[in-house]
Amino acid sequence: MPRRQLGRPAAFWTVAVLLVLVLAASGVPSPLYRVYAERFGFGPGLLTVVFAIYVLALLVSLLVVGGLSDHVGRRPVLAAALVLEAVSMVLFLAADGVGLLLAARVVQGLATGAMTGAFGAALLDLQRPQKPLGPLVNSAAPGFGLSLGAVGAGMAVEWLPAPTSWVFGTLTALCLVAAVGVLVFLPETSPRSPGTLASLRPSVHVPPAQRRAFVVVAPCLVATWALGGLYASLGPSLVSAVYGVQDHLVGSLVVLALNGTGLVGSLGMRGVAPARAMVVGALVFAAGVAGTVTALATGSLASFFAAAVVSGLGFGSAFLGAMATVTRGVAPGARAGLLAAVFTVSYLGFSLPAIAAGIAAGHIGLERTAQLYGAGVIVLALLAVAGLLLHARHPAPEAGPAPQPVPAGRASHPAG
Repeated sequence: MPRRQLGRPAAFWTVAVLLVLVLAASGVPSPLYRVYAERFGFGPGLLTVVFAIYVLALLVSLLVVGGLSDHVGRRPVLAAALVLEAVSMVLFLAADGVGLLLAARVVQGLATGAMTGAFGAALLDLQRPQKPLGPLVNSAAPGFGLSLGAVGAGMAVEWLPAPTSWVFGTLTALCLVAAVGVLVFLPETSPRSPGTLASLRPSVHVPPAQRRAFVVVAPCLVATWALGGLYASLGPSLVSAVYGVQDHLVGSLVVLALNGTGLVGSLGMRGVAPARAMVVGALVFAAGVAGTVTALATGSLASFFAAAVVSGLGFGSAFLGAMATVTRGVAPGARAGLLAAVFTVSYLGFSLPAIAAGIAAGHIGLERTAQLYGAGVIVLALLAVAGLLLHARHPAPEAGPAPQPVPAGRASHPAG
């Protein structure tokens, strides 16, 4: 009896939900870092190593298998990566020291990296040409998923007797069910093509038609994701160290304030031209980060949260505009590879500055480190605005017509 596969709209939204699930799983450890630090006895330096090793594994996975689904199909890559994600959840459940915690994050990074390009490409494959929502979901999903995971974990820590068992046990089951669902119900949107082995060579592939746009949006990707990395790794610790608030839920709400409002920023600018969305978003983002630096200097927790909200709104708009700009006109067989390249840059911005911040915090203090970090992010955001304005004045010649119009409702991480 033939398999009953989902229709195109249902398949699109199923992929969107699964993408949010995976990103939520990646956000779950953020409010738990303080719990693990207290349980296993490590400080900000090792905490950021635990955070960053995940991103390193994710980057390796992106570079090696990020474009694999362009050759073997989306379904096998997604199903295998979901099973690997379930394995990482089991490792989190079993963690009784830093060693297993690091192993869990490595396996989770490999799984998330394998899925990032495939999920993003599947959304572009399944979207309706007359209403291209794939890039919008790709750009909004990282913030929404990370917020959902962080807040859910924060609530579990505050209210459940065995939070890690509940959180990671539930996610293990969901990932395994999702893997079966992908194989049974999801239609394949990318036919097999030659070059599978060649695609496994670590590389970043940006099609020639998208290269100039890629260079233009790179500072925006780095700036926005760098702030996300600071909040994900050290946000709850900042709330505790600078403002003296020990509540784990409040710490996780910092992640929500930034990433959750990123979703609002993306939705609010979806009808705006990509370049305008990116410029406006980057300027709002820079203003929000300046507010964060001020809030750290004045010791106002309310201002800190308000600045995070403003930064998040700018993040969502800027990232949406950047993704719409760089994915415009990309050929179907190059989608996963391009998105893998975009998220390689994004996750480098997400991890390397955060590692440096963790090391610096041990020498000059967490508050001073965050202020200097914010200043650097502001400079990058303004560079992105200048680069896009120059790009608009001297546009590259069109390589060919785009397959569909690209409003600013386009796109991760991822996302990411």
